[in-house]
Amino acid sequence: MLRVAGARLLDDRHRSGVHDVLDADPVASCMVAARVEAVGLDPWRLGGELWSHGGPAEGLCFSGANLVPLRGERSALRAFADRARRAGRACSSLVGRAELVLPMWDELSSVWGPAREVRPDQPLMTLTGMPAVPPDPQVRPVRIEELDRYLPAAVAMFTEEVGVDPRDGDGGAGYRARVAELITSGRAFARFQDGEVVFKAEIGALSRQVGQIQGVWVHPAWRGHGFGTSGTASVAVALGAMGRCASLYVNAFNSPARAAYQRVGFTQVAQFATVLF
Repeated sequence: MLRVAGARLLDDRHRSGVHDVLDADPVASCMVAARVEAVGLDPWRLGGELWSHGGPAEGLCFSGANLVPLRGERSALRAFADRARRAGRACSSLVGRAELVLPMWDELSSVWGPAREVRPDQPLMTLTGMPAVPPDPQVRPVRIEELDRYLPAAVAMFTEEVGVDPRDGDGGAGYRARVAELITSGRAFARFQDGEVVFKAEIGALSRQVGQIQGVWVHPAWRGHGFGTSGTASVAVALGAMGRCASLYVNAFNSPARAAYQRVGFTQVAQFATVLF
């Protein structure tokens, strides 16, 4: 059998093989699976490209706003890194399973480095069944007319977590549109207190099997009162009602958040890593 030396671009003819790979690792692949399930493999509709090396089952990588290696031995990761180098960096991060991301970064760092930050240890966690703590009955989906009240909390969360203001560059128009999209799709949740957001979280990716919770944030004045725990439980309940498993990933150094998620009932199933540019 002829072995493919480099990474090649996939299209809808390869959809079956790609689905097999994504379905075999549904939690770690949720971000990519959500897009593939919705629009297929056409790069224009997908908002990125899917690459394989020796076939999807041997090596698979998504290249778009994020670079996400999904499967592959070292030879496949080298092939993906080579294609990424030749294409030039257009992504804001390299993210995924740590055993894939960190070797791939070894291949790319001499050209794409230095990174703004490397987060090598991010527990990927899931919740199966009901939360171990009562959900907050005041956490609910955000309504679109509440966008202007919700947006400052979303900006604060992003700035704290990523280290940059999401409004930089275009004055916030792009980020506002993204948050509005999450609200209109019913994937932004909050608890309001006197018109102000006390707790917020979003379902960032929603595949057939998994919903990935992101952007969990508690107003600084209300931290330490359990809103993060009960609020996250509420979002997990909402995902369960949709027939999805709840997942999230968190920085290992964020001990309070990890403890909160463990109280909810989340358990670690893998380790993610993120390289931020």
